[in-house]
Amino acid sequence: MNSDDKCKADPFDSAYGGSGWAPRIRSLKQEKGQFWSHFGINSEWKRLRSVLLHRPGKELAASIDPQKVQMLAALNVPKAQTQHASIGEAYQNAGVTVHYVDPPITPSPNQMFIADLMFMTPEGAILARPASEVRAGEERWVSRRLADIGIPILRSISGKGVFEGADAMWLDKNSVMLARGLRSNEEAVEQIRETLERMNVSSTLVDLPFGTMHLMGMLRIVDRDLAIAWPKRLSHRAVEALRNRGYRVAWLPEGSEANQNKAFNFVTLGPREILMSANCPQTQTFYESQGIRCHTVAVDELAKAAGGIGCLSGILERETE
Repeated sequence: MNSDDKCKADPFDSAYGGSGWAPRIRSLKQEKGQFWSHFGINSEWKRLRSVLLHRPGKELAASIDPQKVQMLAALNVPKAQTQHASIGEAYQNAGVTVHYVDPPITPSPNQMFIADLMFMTPEGAILARPASEVRAGEERWVSRRLADIGIPILRSISGKGVFEGADAMWLDKNSVMLARGLRSNEEAVEQIRETLERMNVSSTLVDLPFGTMHLMGMLRIVDRDLAIAWPKRLSHRAVEALRNRGYRVAWLPEGSEANQNKAFNFVTLGPREILMSANCPQTQTFYESQGIRCHTVAVDELAKAAGGIGCLSGILERETE
């Protein structure tokens, strides 16, 4: 037998489905912990397991011209970095695993707002596509880090679709609320709906008022039956969707703390337990009146960049059923 004969295909070889062929019959979800890391969420309120952050660096110096980089005021960079480090420590103290993006180059000034750059599902991440040129390409570094961690990317928003992860929210394990507005357009919403439908997950589309940024800025969910919402901003359709799924909607008290938005930009650590901005006594008292346990960390310097704890945190894993 010559060497050419040895290379001839036999239909009964394992490579062609013959003896020794091992079909891959488990779902992607079932491969968690083997080929993939542990990941996934199907709620906004179950116990938080892991998050993705980006340590802000010298890129924040661009805030000296805040309007150019979509910020509110120039930041004291060392103070902002110290506050961001405290957020990571607060997560760790709460038993949450913290991963960092750490791009190999100096990223754009808003790279730290990881919640905008991805949306997590039980089967993997949907990679966002930020709506402004100032933030174009930030998703590349999140994609790279998700792959390193071992989290599959189900879809990247394509075409002229733009989407930011803070415009999507799990209502229950079978439904998601999607928002269309300044940061997320119709083309992207349709792509996300298609991906969710393949998981047998329905979606409710709501529109955002002009002059608002994200759905996250007007709705937070803290337990299976309690949502906190911003009055006069959250649409009737959104409130109806919440109430139809058994939520009581508690309205954020109006005042300076709410207007600055920092007190509302929190992350739910578990049922009726949140990580929120320090020095917001009026809003914290309101949360506590709803039976919510509040952990606080100072973010007043970071808030000058037009975001808070929720915007800074990419949610990778929560407890799931």
